[in-house]
Amino acid sequence: MPFLEFIAGSISGAVGLAVGHPLDTVKVRLQAQSAYKGILHCVTKTYAHEGLHGFFKGMAFPVLTTGLTNSIVFGSYSNALDYLTQSQRSDRSEGKPASAAQVFTAGCFSGLVQVSVCAPIDLVKVRLQGQTTADRYRGPLHCLAVILKEEGPRGLFRGGLALALRDVPCYGLYFLPYEVTRKALTESGQQPGTFAILMAGGVAGVVTWAFATPMDVVKARLQMSGAGGREYSGVLHCMRVSVREEGVRVFFKGLLLNSLRAFPVNAVTFLSYETLMKIFCPPTR
Repeated sequence: MPFLEFIAGSISGAVGLAVGHPLDTVKVRLQAQSAYKGILHCVTKTYAHEGLHGFFKGMAFPVLTTGLTNSIVFGSYSNALDYLTQSQRSDRSEGKPASAAQVFTAGCFSGLVQVSVCAPIDLVKVRLQGQTTADRYRGPLHCLAVILKEEGPRGLFRGGLALALRDVPCYGLYFLPYEVTRKALTESGQQPGTFAILMAGGVAGVVTWAFATPMDVVKARLQMSGAGGREYSGVLHCMRVSVREEGVRVFFKGLLLNSLRAFPVNAVTFLSYETLMKIFCPPTR
């Protein structure tokens, strides 16, 4: 049933977030601030000033809402693929796979739907992760209230264009390497095993973030610009200023961290999703 795919996506997203949030915090700080010389410097400085708690800033809100985000991504993707292929999940697992174009298109659609709904959630997460003290935002609800008061409802979608430019094509890329890798690691006529799903999920995450990181840097800077950071008038202005001041390398800030985080997070996310779907919809024999 289509609804069950949303539930499985919700649970698997929360599991994946819990695995990767500490590295995500370091990534956001490296991208949005110039006070850190590198990964180790950011980690040691964060731990020295904030302790372990510093790596989990902004986690409560995404844990509660990532279920929604991942639910939208996986549910929209699976249902879009059903529509494009005019088949069901069980049909595709029994030897009628979707084409690469159908997988990519369904992935892009899921990214578009996700951005439309979840841009404010991502903004709050980045704002909470980016602050090194609790002077400005006391928590997610307070952060939302401050943004609405200072920037109005439009402020909730700050960085939304950069988020769309990152997520719409990259979710197409997200599902494509997953399907290809999982198929390559599964014997013909057999159901994919745990190793195949873990590897396919990890590869999908790394490939996606390799393409997503440049726009992820722009997104983080635009989102922090309303919280005391450098002000940018838009995506192109942010890109021009960043290149002029820091060179082209600026667009690859956080790439190593994204890759290190992406493999385990997405491996766990896909494994959780596939396991739940097997429980909800046992394969026919």
